[in-house]
Amino acid sequence: MSPLIQLKERTAPLSRVTFMVIWFALLPVAQAGNNTAYGDGVLVNVTTGENNSGFGWAALFSNTSGARNTAIGAGAFVVNTTGIDNTAVGTAALLFNTEGDLNTAIGSSALVSNATGNFNTAVGQVALGNNTTGDGNTATGVAALRSNTTGFYNTANGVNALFSNITGNTNTANGFNALGNNTTGSSNTATGAIALGSNTTGFNNTANGDNALTSNTTGAGNTATGLSALESNTTGNGNTANGDRALSRNTTGHGNVALGVFAGSALTTGSNNVYIGNIPGDFAGESNACYIASIFGQTSANGIPVLINSDSKLGTTTSSKRFKQDIKPMGTASEALLGLKPVTFRYNKEIDPAGTPQLGLVAEEVARLNPDLVVRDKDGKPYSVRYDQVNAMLLNEFLKEHSKNQEQEATITQQRKDFEAAIAQQQREIEALTATVKEQAAQIQRVSAQLEAGKPALQTVLNDQ
Repeated sequence: MSPLIQLKERTAPLSRVTFMVIWFALLPVAQAGNNTAYGDGVLVNVTTGENNSGFGWAALFSNTSGARNTAIGAGAFVVNTTGIDNTAVGTAALLFNTEGDLNTAIGSSALVSNATGNFNTAVGQVALGNNTTGDGNTATGVAALRSNTTGFYNTANGVNALFSNITGNTNTANGFNALGNNTTGSSNTATGAIALGSNTTGFNNTANGDNALTSNTTGAGNTATGLSALESNTTGNGNTANGDRALSRNTTGHGNVALGVFAGSALTTGSNNVYIGNIPGDFAGESNACYIASIFGQTSANGIPVLINSDSKLGTTTSSKRFKQDIKPMGTASEALLGLKPVTFRYNKEIDPAGTPQLGLVAEEVARLNPDLVVRDKDGKPYSVRYDQVNAMLLNEFLKEHSKNQEQEATITQQRKDFEAAIAQQQREIEALTATVKEQAAQIQRVSAQLEAGKPALQTVLNDQ
């Protein structure tokens, strides 16, 4: 029994002076080199080491030239020989450290196996318990980084956090069993209980939220933020889920992006999809699709259409003169429309299972007539028709026909005016001629009347025989 315990168990109270006298009498004598040792086998082999402090059975037993080490607890720092600036608090803490420097171990068997690893911090029972040569690791919590041997720059905060990590590097785990099964995976970040809990060799993953990416084993480059986000992912790569249970059913799909609570939650194996908002539907294995909630059925007054090119870039067209060059009239270029053949059709079942009748053009036929009127896919094959360009050509043809009609109408109007003027002139001439005829007839009547008036009276001649 130690003298201190004996003092505590004494029944008769001691005055302060008496206690202080006994205390200083029982303290161990400081050794050479400013070393302090208290307990059996403490710092018994020190030679040139300085400023060491050992408290507890066999603490710093083998230390020879190590300096500025502190060991508190039975078996703490037993094997250390030349390591410097280490701190061990707890039974068997840093037990087998020999040459490792600047390590801190607080807790029973914390960093117990460390030999030459440097800059490690372990707080909790068996934290970093198997670390041998790994550097720059921080473990806070019972069994945190328990299996790590040579992995470096890992941070684990929480019971069993990074428990199985052996050689994985630069991982960060915050939460109960976060990255608990990781062995060799590197550059992972897990925040939340059981986040990335099943990860073994996957790397470059980030999980923030309880159960986020909890089933991931070898998947890489995934980012999950939210409760149970990407929780079913096992080997899928490059997925991004932001929102509670976003992409929660995805298992092997890769390159998916989901934003919002339950966004993309129906997807299982599809890849390269984008989900913004919760989109109900059956698209478990769908790939290369994009869904945005709350768009359909909405009106954007004074808006303009949104277009997309073969590089998946969204944008709109602009009509401002400041963005254009080589501006000139369309002229006869729009006459290519006369060769187009509008058709009726139905899309294939995989595009439109309902088979809705459609109206439009066939891109391949349009390309033969005018290659600039089609949109091509990444392989250069005709994909769609630039209907906005067709509309502009239709407008030009309409304006041309309208101009012709205006010219014809102007001509007809002038001809009508000329005809009406000619008719009016003829009418005037007829009226004048009629007046002349009438005048002449009147004159004839007058002359006839005068002649009648000037005739001698008829005489009767008797013929007497």
